[in-house]
Amino acid sequence: MSRKLASMAAICGAVVLLACSAKYAQVPARLDLHRYGRVAVVTFDSHSADTALATLATRQLTETVLANQLGVEVLELGPADTALDALALRGVPVAFMGELAISEQKPSGSISLSQASVRSGITVELSVKLVSTESGGTLWRSSAAADRTTGRVTLTGGGPSVSMRDRAAAYDDAVVSAVSVATTDLRPTWVRQ
Repeated sequence: MSRKLASMAAICGAVVLLACSAKYAQVPARLDLHRYGRVAVVTFDSHSADTALATLATRQLTETVLANQLGVEVLELGPADTALDALALRGVPVAFMGELAISEQKPSGSISLSQASVRSGITVELSVKLVSTESGGTLWRSSAAADRTTGRVTLTGGGPSVSMRDRAAAYDDAVVSAVSVATTDLRPTWVRQ
C-alpha cells in the first residue's frame, strides 16, 4: 500500500513541477494608446433616464485605460464637452465616446411536463469608439452586451422555488461586465509558450 502511495506522490509531484515550469509571455494590448500620449473620455450617452449607469460605464472604461495603459494621460469630460475641434486645440488627439442602452425588466418562461419556470431579466448593451479629434474619424470600435437575471420562480413536483436579486445591483453588474468585454483590446494578455 505504501508503495502505491509513494508512486502516486511521485506522479503528482512531477505534474506540479511541469505545471510550474510552464512559461508565459505577455502580449501587449491590441490598442496601444501610448502613441497618443493624451486621450479624452467623454461621459457615455444613455438612451434611458438612468445617467448613473452611463457614468458607471464611463468610469469603468477610464479605470481600464489608467490601469492598463500606464503613462497615458486621461482627460475626463462631461457629456456636453463633445466638441472634437476644441479637444484638438487642447492637444488631445483622440477621444473615447460611447452609448449605453439599458432594457427594462423582461419576463420569459417555459413549461414542460415536469416543471414550469418564469424568469425576469435585464440586458445592457454598450458601444464604444475611439475617434480622432482632428478628423472625427473612427480609429477603433468595440461593443458588448450583458444579461442578468433579476428574479426566477420555478414550480416542480417538489414545490416552488423563488430567487430574487436587487435590480440596481443586477444593472451595475451587467454594466461592469459589458465594459470588461468591450475593453479587451486595451488590456495586455498572457499566452503560454
